[in-house]
Amino acid sequence: MRIDAHQHFWKFDPVRDSWIDATMATIQRDFFPGDLKPLLDAQGIDGCVVVQSDQSEAENVFQLKHSEGHDFIKGVVGWVDLQAEDVEDQLAHYKSFPKMKGFRHVLQGEPKRDYMLNPAFMRGVGKLKKFGYTYDILIHQDQLAYAEKFAKAFPDQPFVLDHIAKPSIRTGDLSSWKKGIQALAAHDNVWCKVSGMVTEADWKHWKPADFVPYLDTVVEAFETHRLMFGSDWPVCLVAASYAEVHDLAKKYFSPFSTSEQAAIFGTNAMKFYNL
Repeated sequence: MRIDAHQHFWKFDPVRDSWIDATMATIQRDFFPGDLKPLLDAQGIDGCVVVQSDQSEAENVFQLKHSEGHDFIKGVVGWVDLQAEDVEDQLAHYKSFPKMKGFRHVLQGEPKRDYMLNPAFMRGVGKLKKFGYTYDILIHQDQLAYAEKFAKAFPDQPFVLDHIAKPSIRTGDLSSWKKGIQALAAHDNVWCKVSGMVTEADWKHWKPADFVPYLDTVVEAFETHRLMFGSDWPVCLVAASYAEVHDLAKKYFSPFSTSEQAAIFGTNAMKFYNL
């Protein structure tokens, strides 16, 4: 089975979704399962994992409702307040929804860059393994050192790094990012999504070669058994179509073995998220 391990749905709200500013006018609209399914079909992709974009319980209701109505949505990565006193009760509640696979917090947007190391936040993360949940690490490259400490503190917790930690692809500067990636990947419980790259490049003038040094780095660091393809649709549309994002990854990995390609484009996501 071929899986897109990272995409989003939303009913656009200009206040709630203020991060989608005027420079991203292309995605200032609604995106629902019916918009994505033809794109998946065109690329021969069988299913997807939808990831939260709003930090609220209402977001979980919204995404789970879609997942229940569409079989191609294989899993949901939601949001809970991991610092809440009743976080364990909240996690127990979501076990009644088989497609809820894990959780995420928008760490990249936190002013306190080491937010994930807050004792209360770590306490909540420490509850995930009990319920079989994964955790998506959404950060910018300046937070990689904190993420390494974070992952080290929970050696039995499955983590996946979103968007290869958003390196500055538009500038081509990868030295500090590369060191951070290598340190984080040294922890076997951390996986990585090959996703979100086009939005970190020059939106209007990127070329496939721009991504090769970054892809080379994550392949060397995580190897093929801990990598999974994700489109980051519809966010990717500010810089590339779904087909272009898919083709970038497809062409880069085309020299790899059939089994390695199958892992990156499907079986790794199925294993990590227990799809």
